[in-house]
Amino acid sequence: MYASLVRRQLGGLVPPKIATPKLVSGETGTGLEPLVNFYSKLPKGEATARVSGIKGRLFSGANASGKPLVGLIVGLFAIGYTIDYNSTCFFLLG
Repeated sequence: MYASLVRRQLGGLVPPKIATPKLVSGETGTGLEPLVNFYSKLPKGEATARVSGIKGRLFSGANASGKPLVGLIVGLFAIGYTIDYNSTCFFLLG
């Protein structure tokens, strides 16, 4: 990975206004108090996963099933077969 991509992805972990190099480089750790206060206010424990949309209705919860995925595969096969059949017939007749 490129360094700029990693820097961009990890940039949101520590707010820049709170963790300045001046505060972090302190030897006693007393300058980290704002950073500790910020992270102590964050919610603790597992995050609740809310799944909505098509995935929530068909693949998660009590109605979880693989039937929509099988239907998609069969539908794509039928469309592809129809296009191939029609293009072959026109090629042979034309």
